[in-house]
Amino acid sequence: MLKLTLNKKGKILEITIAIVFILIGVSLRLLPHPFNFTPIAAIALFGGVYFSRKLALFLPIAVMAISDIFIGSYEIKLMVFVYGSFLLCVILGFWLKKNKKWYTVLGSALLGALIFFFLTNFAVWIFTSWYPKTIVGLVQSYLMALPFFRNTILGNLFYVSVFFGAYELVKLWIKETTFKPFLMPDKLS
Repeated sequence: MLKLTLNKKGKILEITIAIVFILIGVSLRLLPHPFNFTPIAAIALFGGVYFSRKLALFLPIAVMAISDIFIGSYEIKLMVFVYGSFLLCVILGFWLKKNKKWYTVLGSALLGALIFFFLTNFAVWIFTSWYPKTIVGLVQSYLMALPFFRNTILGNLFYVSVFFGAYELVKLWIKETTFKPFLMPDKLS
């Protein structure tokens, strides 16, 4: 597989787009929204597909850390699982980079929701006193989280469709016009 190397302008574009995603992610977490209907997993997947590995891994952590400053933090053990679930979405994006079809993009959004659901609710069960430390308690933890899971799925599907769809439309528009920016490859790194 041919690896593109970014020139200076391409690196500036990549960082600029990443900053835009950080601003979008932080803003949408801070604005009123249905619980768990956020763009973080979609940003993680998009970053895994289109950005350099380091920048892709940095994106969801930056969005979460900045917005958590304003929202308020929670127990560090739980934060590790929340942040870790988004890093796994970036890794899923690395796979998606080589397997990008409309159905694998949407499937990855669903898988990202499952990863978040199972990891974070397991962490709530294991690290809090909310549920008994039994199989029944674990099941109860997952059952109580189902309304949030629905919103996670809907949010992931919505934001993945918007981000990936907008990117592909911009690529088509650039391809069909005489306007050619300094870099708009299929991937930014």
